[in-house]
Amino acid sequence: MEVTGGAASISAGDRLTFQRRHGIVGKSMEIREVVDTIMQVAPTDITVLVTGESGTGKEVIAKAIHQASRRSHRKFIPVNCGAIPEGILESELFGHEKGAFTGAVETRKGYFELADGGTIFLDEIGDTPISTQVKLLRVLESGEFMRVGSSEPRHVDVRIIAATNKNLEEEVRGKRFRQDLFFRLRSVNLRLPPLRNRRGDIPLLVELFLAQMDDAGRDIMITDDGMDALIRHSWPGNVRELRNVIESVTVLERGNVVDERVIAKYIHAMEEPLEDRALPVPLGKSSEQAERELIFRMLVELKSDIAELHRMLEDLGHQRPLSLPPREEESTDAAHLEDQTLRSMEETLIEHTLERFNGNRRLAAEALDISERTLYRKIKDYGL
Repeated sequence: MEVTGGAASISAGDRLTFQRRHGIVGKSMEIREVVDTIMQVAPTDITVLVTGESGTGKEVIAKAIHQASRRSHRKFIPVNCGAIPEGILESELFGHEKGAFTGAVETRKGYFELADGGTIFLDEIGDTPISTQVKLLRVLESGEFMRVGSSEPRHVDVRIIAATNKNLEEEVRGKRFRQDLFFRLRSVNLRLPPLRNRRGDIPLLVELFLAQMDDAGRDIMITDDGMDALIRHSWPGNVRELRNVIESVTVLERGNVVDERVIAKYIHAMEEPLEDRALPVPLGKSSEQAERELIFRMLVELKSDIAELHRMLEDLGHQRPLSLPPREEESTDAAHLEDQTLRSMEETLIEHTLERFNGNRRLAAEALDISERTLYRKIKDYGL
């Protein structure tokens, strides 16, 4: 059953309050329908499938459903199924017994046990192997599973929210996704619109991202033609891409007027392959200035990735902080970067991206916007 929202009992005031509480930005019809659906299904324990292109905010929606549910006082466990290597995914989800396989030196709980009483968010569920899908179906239907290396059934009370940017109907037809699991998951199917289909929300999102940059964001003045350029862009990376552009503009153009020309420069820079970003030198700037700007842009992207990992660790209850790159206001002079070459910066980016995706080279290559062959070559060159 697909629910599109629009319940007459939900007032505009209640919807706005809900959006502010849960960080859902937008006033377009598409977003209003999504919010109305969330408000209807959140109080229940029904399984929700969130679909949409990469970068549309599927985890934000999943968190809103959890926070508005009766399970809000318990854990919300996000799991990126596409980022965990196939060989260890089952162990990560369901846990394992000591000695179950090489390296299993102690018994370990999986994500489902950690989420008991709360909500588990299975992101990119379309990337799970068929063998794991069978066990996910069992958990959905009975709440039962077995740890790897154990024959003892265990039971959990977990609400499941799944998400994917794939067309699962096509995956089912291609025998890459189980039909019974697909039908079980899509009790409610929340379809998130791409940013290009709700361009009227872009100024609100820009305002939010500038505010999140604290003092640096207040130093930026985007002209009318600059905002028009943002609104016209197709945003293939959706809200995530818009946020990255605004963060880069804020760091590198601090105190400047940001017009259409400036916006075009940063949109173009985000769309270039990583290995080509050092080629153009901005007009009127020395090669040294251009190199510093490129390094700062890379640091902004790296900071965004590490911040996301930090938030994931906090959700899982880890306390060890991750070190983030310093804010520009903490070091307005980029002299400390002069001894670092672009080669070393690229090596750092590749290393962190591989760590982010647990060594999955296909996903790392996609995130870096380079081919797998290029990534393999660079891994060999850098000895990673």
